[in-house]
Amino acid sequence: MIASDLAGANLSLGFPLSGATTRALVRAALDEDRAFEDVTTLATVPADAQGRAAIVARSAGVIAGLPLAMTAFETMSRDVTVHVVSGDGEHVGAGGVVAEVAGPWRALLSAERVALNFVQRLSGVATLTARYVEAVRGTAARIYDTRKTTPTFRALEKYAVRCGGGVNHRADLADAVLIKDNHLAALGGDIALAVRRAREAGRPGICVEVECDDVAQVDAALAAGADVILLDNMSLDAMRACVGRVAGRVPLEASGGVTLERVRAIAETGVDRISVGALTHSTTALDLGLDYRPL
Repeated sequence: MIASDLAGANLSLGFPLSGATTRALVRAALDEDRAFEDVTTLATVPADAQGRAAIVARSAGVIAGLPLAMTAFETMSRDVTVHVVSGDGEHVGAGGVVAEVAGPWRALLSAERVALNFVQRLSGVATLTARYVEAVRGTAARIYDTRKTTPTFRALEKYAVRCGGGVNHRADLADAVLIKDNHLAALGGDIALAVRRAREAGRPGICVEVECDDVAQVDAALAAGADVILLDNMSLDAMRACVGRVAGRVPLEASGGVTLERVRAIAETGVDRISVGALTHSTTALDLGLDYRPL
C-alpha cells in the first residue's frame, strides 16, 4: 500500500490536489481505460501471480506527476507497494529509475498506461520548463507560464511548471487583471480609463497588468499606475528601450514568439519576466517506460 496519499510529491512545490481529489481523478482515468475490465490481462495472467516493475526514464528530464502515477497502481490493488526513487521536481538521467512498484501482476499491468500517461505528460512540462530556466540562468529574468493549458488540467500543469523551476502567472481570470488589446479596443485604446476601471471594480490589492504593443503604450500604462507591464511581441531593441524608460519602477514581462533559441536574448534586454505559452501547450511527453523485473 502507498505510504502517503501524495507519494512522490515534493510538498514544498505545492502539489495542487488533495488525496481524495487525486484518487477521484485517477479512478476516472482508469474507468475511461476500462482498466478493471482488462480482457487481455484477466485472460492471460493468473489472479495470484505477483510481480514487480520500475518506472525508468528513457531520456533525461525532470519528474512531475508521480503521485498520480502511484495512485493508479494503488487504485487497482491495495496490495501494491511503492518505492519512490526520484520524486517530483528531481532531475533523472536516461536509464534512471523513477519509482518501483510491486504486487499483483494484474494490477501492475492494468494500471500501467494510465500511470505513465500522467507522469509522462507532466514530466514533459517540467522538463521543458527546466530547459527555459537553464537558458536564462545568470540573468534577472524568470520564466512564467500562461493560461494556455489543457482544460481541467491547469492546476496540474502549473504544478509541473513549478517542478521545472518556473513561476506561475495568474491562475485564472479572477486571479489578477490583465488588460489586453481587445479590452482596450472596447475603450477606444484608453489605457488610463481601463486601469482606473480595473482598480474600481477589482478587489483591493489585485494586481493590474497592461499589455502594450509599443513604447507609447508603455508610457501610458506607467502613467496610469499599472503594477506590471507586458511587452507583447516587441523586438529586442524595443524591449531594451522600454527597460530604459521604465527604469525598474514596475516589473516588465516579455511575451510572444518566445522560443528556446531566442529566450536568452530576450532575458538579456533586462526584462524581469518572460511568459512562455509553449511550456504547457506545446510540450513533448518525457519518455518513460515500465520495465518488469523478476521477483
